[in-house]
Amino acid sequence: MHTKSLLLAACLSIAPLMAPAALAQGIAGSGVVPGTVANSAERPIGFAASAPANGVLVVLMSDAALPDLTAVGVGTGERAAIEAAIAGAKFEGKANATLSLRGIGAHSRILLVGTGAAPTMLARAEAAGKAAQEIKDAAPVTLTGAFTGAEAAEAGYGFALGQYRFDRYKTVDRKPPAADAVTIVGGDSAAAQSSFAARWRPLADGVRLSRDLANEPANVVYPESFVAEVRQAFAGVGGVTIEVLDEAAMRKLGMGTLVGVGQGSPRGSRLLAVRYRGAGANAAPLAFVGKGITFDSGGISLKPGAGMWDMKGDMSGAASTVGAVLSLAKSKAPVHVVAVAALAENMPDGNAQRPGDVVRTMSGKTIEMLNSDAEGRLVLADANEYVADKYKPRAIVNIATLTGAIVGALDSQYAGLFARDETLAAQLLAAGTVSGEELWRMPLHKNYAKKIESDIADVRNIAPSAGPGASIGAHFIGYFVAETTPWAHLDIAGMNQADSALPLVPKGMSGFGVRLLDQLARGAN
Repeated sequence: MHTKSLLLAACLSIAPLMAPAALAQGIAGSGVVPGTVANSAERPIGFAASAPANGVLVVLMSDAALPDLTAVGVGTGERAAIEAAIAGAKFEGKANATLSLRGIGAHSRILLVGTGAAPTMLARAEAAGKAAQEIKDAAPVTLTGAFTGAEAAEAGYGFALGQYRFDRYKTVDRKPPAADAVTIVGGDSAAAQSSFAARWRPLADGVRLSRDLANEPANVVYPESFVAEVRQAFAGVGGVTIEVLDEAAMRKLGMGTLVGVGQGSPRGSRLLAVRYRGAGANAAPLAFVGKGITFDSGGISLKPGAGMWDMKGDMSGAASTVGAVLSLAKSKAPVHVVAVAALAENMPDGNAQRPGDVVRTMSGKTIEMLNSDAEGRLVLADANEYVADKYKPRAIVNIATLTGAIVGALDSQYAGLFARDETLAAQLLAAGTVSGEELWRMPLHKNYAKKIESDIADVRNIAPSAGPGASIGAHFIGYFVAETTPWAHLDIAGMNQADSALPLVPKGMSGFGVRLLDQLARGAN
């Protein structure tokens, strides 16, 4: 045996002796946190009737016609120069088109951003988000356009989403973006401030929570700390109750799939339920149930090493369920919702579940677990049965980074929508269009269900032979929801992370699903 092999064998033989002592002290991992500072501050967003002529001026435009700019200090001469530049560049205000100008008047830079003709809320927000990313190092900033008060608030919302950053672990030559306020000028500034505070800032807060949770490394966010972060986010928010089940409680209920996925990790699994009942909302709740795998190694069915680091984001579905409820609760929406996060870490130690094991859900249904890397559907099985039994929801929407197959089918343009209920499907598609988090309907053909039939249990968690992977996963999850319950499943595996910046989504974890579920709850109320 080579020297390196001997050393490795010695380390492996010592590890089991060390682990119990470490666990007895409540330590999993090194016990040394990777950072203690917060993300750099984002720009405060304010609204005013006018602003001084200095710093950077951003103008949102729906065509080539320049709006009135007297309230932001642009005089006749400067206006003529801007109009000449627009004509020379043939700038037409097309959606997310930009034209950057310097050396005109007292402003250090003038940035024109297109919204497209007859802009919607989403188009206006995207233009402002685009601006936020273009001017991240500039200060101060004034943003204007031909706004009503409500439209100014929508621009503020887009700016808030576009300026998100996650930089808390950068320590060498850290250069945070400018944190000077952005002032949005146009329409009724008091109405804009009120609309922003009541509707749009809470939604931006919900998206930020989801992105923060998903961006954190798995040695920081794991089932127990996920729960702690969510408790902190909801502290002081009215109408909210939080329920947490630890492994002992889940075992008592017979939740063998959620506990089973996490049995190879020293970090115990959790089920988190966050319920919000708005004023006057008496109907049964709408349930959002999210996959919360805080790290997915694949377990015994180990994933390839390349790209495994992205599996810290395999809890994005769970993160977005709690983000959506945070938005609804902070905005005091008149809705009744419950977010359930099925939280586990999927690791391959000697106690991990093995391919071929049979596991049992809360209802007593049995699963032949053929592949431990098809674990998201397992934790959702118990979570769906629990929310149905405890909260009696009027509909259940699952959201999960479930399959690579959906990425092959839809890439990063849409999340996959699987639904048994046509009304719920239509509501989700409409919410996706309004929010900008779009869905594409995928098939739930009855013949696909045959592929999960097991010879020794009720179902198996994969099809041993090739097949439509995303649809098979959806069929499996739907097996644990009563046919009488309106149910839909969103496979967001291609959408939870942006490889390059989009107007409302800086590069990194996207928080996909918060805007969609927020809009669904409001529209389906």
